Amino acid sequence: MFTAVLWDFGGVFTTSPFENFSRYEAARGLPKDFIRGVNSTNPDTNAWAQLEASEISRDTFDGLFATESRALGHEIRGADVLDLLSGELRPAMVHALDRIRAEFKTACLTNNIRDAGEGPGMAKDRERAAEISEVFDRFDAVIESSVVGIRKPNPEFYKLACKTLGVTPDQSVFLDDLGINLKPARALGMSTIKVLNQDQALDDLSTLLDIDLRA
Repeated sequence: MFTAVLWDFGGVFTTSPFENFSRYEAARGLPKDFIRGVNSTNPDTNAWAQLEASEISRDTFDGLFATESRALGHEIRGADVLDLLSGELRPAMVHALDRIRAEFKTACLTNNIRDAGEGPGMAKDRERAAEISEVFDRFDAVIESSVVGIRKPNPEFYKLACKTLGVTPDQSVFLDDLGINLKPARALGMSTIKVLNQDQALDDLSTLLDIDLRA
């Protein structure tokens, strides 16, 4: 039934940046999920959306995010948020990718930022960037918002991924940790998995593909 598995990166192959957001908020006495609230306000046109589509620079983002967050009650510099994006790699997910790519086409669909960190995946140091680069090299294709100029949840982003792999949406499984990114994928005909944690994601994917990815 399926010929391709499409994956988000941050929050799927790495620990979620939301964990870093929560620690930052707690340390500064900010409301829980405040940063996520800023990012979800005017999500198609806000500073975050513009940065991931390479429409503005990191310096411009720094000021725009400060303005947006201040309007919602607490000023946070955009540069501070960018420093929180790098997560820890999940080896079990990489192992699953290796199992799957032997039988299925694979692609990484990532909203990312041009020239963020030390390399792909917005890593904060060169050692972690090297590890993440090795994971990116495993995919048949990598679709990056900062390169193509569109981002999830724009349906065209998913259509581009399918066209690149030579598959149809109904032949594809897509994993992401954000429900807003899964909704348009389902509307196109993809089977979707919301990644709540590593074990749950591997169990759900094992069931869909009829492969024991925990072995």
